[in-house]
Amino acid sequence: MLYPAIEPYASGLLDVGHGHRVYWEQCGNPQGQPIVFLHGGPGGGCSTLSRRLFDPRRYRVVLFDQRGCGRSTPHASTTHNFCEDLVSDMETLRDALAIERWQLFGGSWGTTLALAYTRHHRTRVQGLVLRGVFGAQPHELDWLYKPGGASQIFPQAWQAFATALESLWPLGAIDQQQLLMAYDQCLQGDDKAKAQAAAQAWCAWESAVSSIHTAPRSNTAQRTEAPDPHHSLAMARISANMFMRDPWLGASGHVWPAQGLHGIPGTIVQGQWDVVTPMATAWQLHQSWPCSTLRIVPEAGHASSDPALRQALIQALDERADMTTNEAELSMTS
Repeated sequence: MLYPAIEPYASGLLDVGHGHRVYWEQCGNPQGQPIVFLHGGPGGGCSTLSRRLFDPRRYRVVLFDQRGCGRSTPHASTTHNFCEDLVSDMETLRDALAIERWQLFGGSWGTTLALAYTRHHRTRVQGLVLRGVFGAQPHELDWLYKPGGASQIFPQAWQAFATALESLWPLGAIDQQQLLMAYDQCLQGDDKAKAQAAAQAWCAWESAVSSIHTAPRSNTAQRTEAPDPHHSLAMARISANMFMRDPWLGASGHVWPAQGLHGIPGTIVQGQWDVVTPMATAWQLHQSWPCSTLRIVPEAGHASSDPALRQALIQALDERADMTTNEAELSMTS
């Protein structure tokens, strides 16, 4: 279902200030429709598979590793690494690549970044394709990191996540209502071994709840292979720091678009059984976005690797390419 593997025709490191250098690459057709891939996390980074969602004949695909993750430097840095900084990086990159307007493709945390960018730079956005909508609202964070949400669906995986810090943290037993804060303190601490162990537990929890196709399908504490240590440290450290401290997230209103999406076309692709970013948020966005299409995918969870979800994403991107081509042809004839 994926397009054939391709290599970048251009890449580099962009100096965005405060000591950060952001890795970027371009793939596909240099004369194609510009679209930027916004990875999840925060702190997830891009992969070679990310390139293969897009038709390389029709898209000029821009991918970049957000601050502190992937091939960007310094690794796992949380200094000057908030949503506002990432929005600024997108504008710097767009300008450096001489792109007037582009489409945004975001998954999970990538939808948060896409919504924030659109809210502040809507004239630069031609359209959106979003997967697993996440607005970083307080109730969404509570669902994933406090008892009573995803913990009720995956109790064994939750128990492993909730108790992992007990052997790492001097306070011993952790108040589960303050679990996010405890993880953040451990991950930002000076003890690198403890921070790495906490990062592994953080990513194991997210992996356990992400896909409905990971074998075995029972509520086991460990449903996937252990996360890569290099990747998991950036993922957990940057995520916890943003969720605890980012002034744009939570109830601040700097992410959720309100009326900011009116007139901008887009497609929301949502797995019916997404436990990480449940359907309610995608539905909330769709209701406030008249130009959106909501595509619910049965037999899919949160992970873009779920086959039915991946197929729906590629279809949505192909349709957006068709629509954009038609819009351009109509504009030329008029």
